[in-house]
Formats: sequence, C-alpha cells, structure tokens
Amino acid sequence: MNSLRVEGVPKQMNPILESLTGDQREALGENSFKRMIAVERKRTERSKEPFLLMLVELSDHPESEEIRKVLERMLTVLRTCSRETDIIGWYKECSTVGVMFTGLVINDKSLILSTILGRISSLLRHELTIDQFGAVKLSFHFFPDDWDHEKVDNPTNFALYPDLTSPSPRKRALLLVKRTIDLIGSGVGLLLLSPLFLAIAIAIKMTSNGPVFFKQQRVGQYGRVFTVLKFRSMYVNNDHNVHKDYVTKLIANQAERHGATGSSDGVYKLTSDRRITPLGRILRRTSLDELPQIVNVFMGDMSLVGPRPAIPYELAAYQTWHRRRILEAKPGITGLWQVTGRSLVKFDDMVRLDLRYATGWSLGLDIWILLRTPLAVIRGAGAY
Repeated sequence: MNSLRVEGVPKQMNPILESLTGDQREALGENSFKRMIAVERKRTERSKEPFLLMLVELSDHPESEEIRKVLERMLTVLRTCSRETDIIGWYKECSTVGVMFTGLVINDKSLILSTILGRISSLLRHELTIDQFGAVKLSFHFFPDDWDHEKVDNPTNFALYPDLTSPSPRKRALLLVKRTIDLIGSGVGLLLLSPLFLAIAIAIKMTSNGPVFFKQQRVGQYGRVFTVLKFRSMYVNNDHNVHKDYVTKLIANQAERHGATGSSDGVYKLTSDRRITPLGRILRRTSLDELPQIVNVFMGDMSLVGPRPAIPYELAAYQTWHRRRILEAKPGITGLWQVTGRSLVKFDDMVRLDLRYATGWSLGLDIWILLRTPLAVIRGAGAY
C-alpha cells in the first residue's frame, strides 16, 4: 500500500487524502489536469485520435469522514476501469474528478460511452452506498467535439476548454485593459468618423438600390454568433453560394489565386465578382467597408485587434486545429494577418498567424498592429 498525496488540494484535505491508495498513477491537481487537457487537445489535432473526458462530480458534500471514504472508493474505481495511459486528476478540487481516455481508435462513440458507463456504474454501485452513489454525477465529453454550424447558439463544449475559459488573474487584468482600450478607441472612432460614415452612406444610396449596411452572422470567440456590420458593397439579392464554394476550397487548400492589381501572383480571393458594385470595389480596396465594425467593438462582440471573424458555413470545412483561431482570441477589425499577409497567403498560413497572435498576445503587440494598419490599408496589398 502506497500513500497518495493529491497535488493541488488544500492542506486541510491532505490528512484525509493521504490514505487513498491504488496503482502507481498520481491524481493530478486541478491546474495540472487542466493543462493536460490542453496538451491532449493539441495531440489529437496532430494524431487525429480522439479522446474522451469523463467527469465524476460529487454533487452533495458529506462530512469529512464521508468525503474520505467516497473519494477513496471513487479513485479506486477510476484506476480500475482506466488504462495506465489514461490521465486521472482533479477537474475541480475535492468535488469533481476527471479521467481522460486517450488515443481512442473506435469511431462508434455510443459504443465507447455504453461500455465505459456500464463498467463504471457497476463498479461504483459495488463500492458506494445507495446515498453515496446518488450523489455522483457522470458526464462525458468527446474531443474533437461536434460543432453544428447551423446552430445560432455557441457550439463550444466549455468542459473541454477550461484553460481558455478560466484565464490567470494576470491575463484577466490585461484583458480588462484591452477591453477598456476597445471601448475608448471605438467610442472616439465613432465620433471622429461620423462625417465619413455619413458621406459613405449617401454615396451608397446614390449609386445602388438597397440598405446602407450589410448585416451578416459571424462566429466570435468560443463559437458565439453575432451580427457583424459592414457598409454594403454588393448588389442586393445576390447568390452567396459563389463565395461559399470558393471559401470551402480555400480552407481545403484547393483554391486558385485570382489576378489582382499590385500582385503578380494573384490573391486568394474572388477578384472578378459581379455581385460587387463599382463603389463597393473602392470601399473594399480601401477597407472602408469594414468601418461599421467599430460598432461591434463598442458592443463587445469584437476587439480592435484580433483574428478575422468566421462565417458560420466556414466551420463545416474547418479542420480541428483551425477552430483554435476563434477559441483563443476575440475577433478584431484588424490583426496580424491583415498587416502581414492578408489575401496573399493561404488559409492555413492565415490560421497560423492568428494562433501566433493569440499565443503571443500582449498590449504592445496590439499597439504595433494598430500602428501598422493605416500603412497596410494605403498599400492595399491583398485587398480586393
């Protein structure tokens, strides 16, 4: 019998938990276990082998002695029904234990669930009293999780992304500063640019029939859907399947470059799109059609700096690792892709730039991107 000290558990719990026994695997503490979830997600992105996160929650906390007994038996059961390559730890200290069943090769999720659920339920019933078993709640979460791009609510299974949804206190403080900058910047921008807004609106109404603004559903951070605003640059009642087909090919790395002014190799964008009005071509070339997104920044759906917000039908074509671009950072009006590559780079390279921004984000990087944005707009490289 080897005593077990569970990492990351408050000191007052250690005398209780030191008596827990089992195989040689140590139950990871909450922070370590959540870091391992992030590591396993990235491993799955490369290996294509899914994993299953099972959470065993103790919904009703008994007295200290009862805690000791229930936790001892729960951990014993979890070690018995899992492999040495699986990972056991605290998803939430002293109340929720997690197990990651890694490297799954069976594609039938229902078979995996029924097999694991049946075995665990049987073992728990054998080890726990009726009252103790009634306090246990099981939940199962597969990664990659299924994203339904037709749903208007967010498709993200937050249980699989605890490292993203619970940032450190330091990062939380920096994000608050970033949001403050967004509010001030967008508010000042709306005031200063209101004459330009009015001039563009009049020009749109005078040159084509239809509304001034184009409204479209976009996918923001964590898969939340919001309505993005742009100045209308197309004729009304046009067929969006042209763009959908091209974007699908672009994401699959099957799209061809199209000729564009100022680019000898062409751009990854539709350049001879008959849906675009003459004024719309100017607005797109100068990125003035994007200005109304300042309203989205003010409302909190977007940031001044961040990845480009995705169109819902793009999600159906995304590879698993592509999703990280909309999980790890709030979408922005401008970003690292806009000031370094824009439509001159392939989709995978755009995603890598977005991930580079998300992982290396700092207020200094935001300021650098904002300062480079006017020059990128003036040059117009990759814009069309």
